[in-house]
Amino acid sequence: MEGVLWKWTNYWNGWQTRWFVLENGVLTYYKSQEEVNQGCKGSIKIQACEINVNPMDSTRLDLVIPGEQHMYLRAATSQERQQWLVALGSAKACVHKRTRNDTIVSAEPNPDALKTKKSELRLYCDLLMQQVHVIKSAATNENGPEVEKMDDATRLLGATCDTFIKTLEECMKLSNASIVYEITPKNDVILPPTAVNPSSKKKHLLRSSSTDS
Repeated sequence: MEGVLWKWTNYWNGWQTRWFVLENGVLTYYKSQEEVNQGCKGSIKIQACEINVNPMDSTRLDLVIPGEQHMYLRAATSQERQQWLVALGSAKACVHKRTRNDTIVSAEPNPDALKTKKSELRLYCDLLMQQVHVIKSAATNENGPEVEKMDDATRLLGATCDTFIKTLEECMKLSNASIVYEITPKNDVILPPTAVNPSSKKKHLLRSSSTDS
């Protein structure tokens, strides 16, 4: 996916348009589409970042690598932001799937995969709440229901619900795999019962009875 997004640069220049290209799990941006051949201005690996939505701005999305990198972005409309969120989430899921296929399969579950899915669930949950709020506001407008706005928001809500349910199912699978791994004993060896000599057992019983008297 590619297109124009507004990027926060600094307090002097504020928000500036940049041309963004999402490819092979990396989001790269250029000063403009015409200057792509001149080299990128920066990039961020989707696998390593958290995708956050702003509860007060329906066009904002932030990409954060905790303690390392922050990229504050805005789309032209909430619909465009939804498209970017779906594309970024899909890219992140594809990267994790490709990583699992390229590595040796281990019996131990990957905690990073579960952490990533939980982060995606929080993202979609915030997005769902925001979209429901948009629908409620459009339906209760003092000048009458805003039908067109409700239709657009409903379509976005349906797409977000589908993505949320799919991510929740993946999260449950990873969680169940972790539970099974934790309760499965490691390297347990069942030893055969110790053989007991009948005569020695009889002597032991006689010795015990004589001691008890």
